[in-house]
Amino acid sequence: MAARLNTSLQNTLSLFSKKLPSSPRRALYCTSSLESHENAETFVLTTPLYYVNAPPHMGSAYTTIAADSIARFQRLLGKKVIFITGTDEHGEKIATSAAANGRNPSEHCDLISQSYRTLWKELDIAYDKFVRTTDPNHEAIVKEFYERVFANGDIYRADYEGLYCVNCEEYKDEKELLENNCCPVHQMPCVARKEDNYFFALSKYQKPLEEVLSQNPRFVQPAYRLNEVQTWIKSGLRDFSISRALVDWGIPVPNDDKQTIYVWFDALLGYISALTEDNEQQNLDTAVSLGWPASLHLIGKDILRFHAVYWPAMLMSAGLNLPKMVFGHGFLTKDGMKMGKSLGNTLEPFELVQKFGPDAVRYFFIREVEFGNDGDYSEDRFIKIVNAHLANTIGNLLNRTLGLLKKNCESTLVVDSTVAAEGVPLKDTVEKLVEKARTNYESLSLSTACEAVLEIGNAGNAYMDQRAPWMLFKQGGVSAEAAAKDLVIILEVMRIIAVALSPIAPCLSLKIYSQLGFSNDQFNSITWDDTKWGELKEGQVMAQASPVFVRIELEAAEKDEEEKKKPKDSKKKGKAKVKVEQQPQTVTEA
Repeated sequence: MAARLNTSLQNTLSLFSKKLPSSPRRALYCTSSLESHENAETFVLTTPLYYVNAPPHMGSAYTTIAADSIARFQRLLGKKVIFITGTDEHGEKIATSAAANGRNPSEHCDLISQSYRTLWKELDIAYDKFVRTTDPNHEAIVKEFYERVFANGDIYRADYEGLYCVNCEEYKDEKELLENNCCPVHQMPCVARKEDNYFFALSKYQKPLEEVLSQNPRFVQPAYRLNEVQTWIKSGLRDFSISRALVDWGIPVPNDDKQTIYVWFDALLGYISALTEDNEQQNLDTAVSLGWPASLHLIGKDILRFHAVYWPAMLMSAGLNLPKMVFGHGFLTKDGMKMGKSLGNTLEPFELVQKFGPDAVRYFFIREVEFGNDGDYSEDRFIKIVNAHLANTIGNLLNRTLGLLKKNCESTLVVDSTVAAEGVPLKDTVEKLVEKARTNYESLSLSTACEAVLEIGNAGNAYMDQRAPWMLFKQGGVSAEAAAKDLVIILEVMRIIAVALSPIAPCLSLKIYSQLGFSNDQFNSITWDDTKWGELKEGQVMAQASPVFVRIELEAAEKDEEEKKKPKDSKKKGKAKVKVEQQPQTVTEA
């Protein structure tokens, strides 16, 4: 078993040492952006701190892509964004996984934590803080928090006997277990344990938590997740164990080095310890002053209880403010089935981005999964969506417009876009769709925001087809002058798309902006105000047209009937072939 685990882990991690095809990708909005927003509203956004018992999976990547898109949008609004991600590195599962792979826990954590950083780099995740729970400053914050809660009378020592899920790192109520005492999340039998542990008095905070949810129903989103949390609380809260006597790999309990702090009582503090600076005194008050409370905790629905029940009660006990919102999104499936190594249908995020590129991966999962609900991936649908939306609707519109401009106007705009659009209904249509996109970004309806941006592209294509400027140029005279104005209008539409889509597909947006004659610095300084009509000016020279998103081609686009009848495990399947532009890659880690 250990040999199989080791082989699997090595195969996955070996992917991280391979280079992707070069592309003009760079870390847009890196940490230096914080320096220019000293007086701006602060927006603190967190992903979960990902558990390092195994390399990153697509579920972790999905959460982080969504968080990055939200962070990029908030930066466009001019806010001082602190986007926190990182790794949770203590606990029994990690020690077990390290041993199974022939490593000590510290080496194992270093390796897996780096694999997360590598993947985030390839997916253009522009985080501001990456916290590791093995960092010394984190340990200092955890111990101070523990002592504050202890001083408040909310930690006590007691024996506990019950059914324990090793994967959840949690004791379970028998009433929530499946047949044979199986954990409903991991489908594995829980084991009987008896331990002498320290406990947190969660039951003391039942009424305060009920009041929080009653007074602030937006604390847990989407609304149906709030209903789940309210049901849990109303069924009666039980005190929970916050230490382990049988686990060495963890932060020692203050004044009792025979116990280590339970992984959740440790990991949740990473959202606060991440705020500390290397040159600052490492204490709780300093960390809190640098950005707490968080504006948004973005998590998967499987860890909702810890973030919406345990965490706020812990914060109340320590006298700290609660986060403003906890958003629990759904799970991903593949071809309609739950993903799992035993089923052989896992979706490896590094392989996916290597095969299709970051823009395609980011766009598909944000556009096709309604944020909050479960979502499904199939390669056929992936290819159809990104080809139709990114290559055809957006890329082809820009390409043919720039081609006409070069042929007929020497790649130069003949008039300001504001003047060109006078009396043209398309301008009003675009402005309404921009507002729709903004409203949906703000409400975390990311899929609908994408849809609004795509509608702008559809409107631009419809205008191009209706006006047929290629025909007007042939007629010459006044018709040719009108055609030249039409091209300016369509290119202004493309510019607005680049701004509005930049939270989702930053590299694609940069390519569009560059072909419209803007510099990288000009793109990096855009704000949401740049979605207003009128930025393109007379005399601006456009760049040479080059596909900003190349269609994904299939070696076997349409499988014949004989291929369809082959067993599902047949390896002779049509494979995607992606054309990727060979351009320099420069990515700066935050």
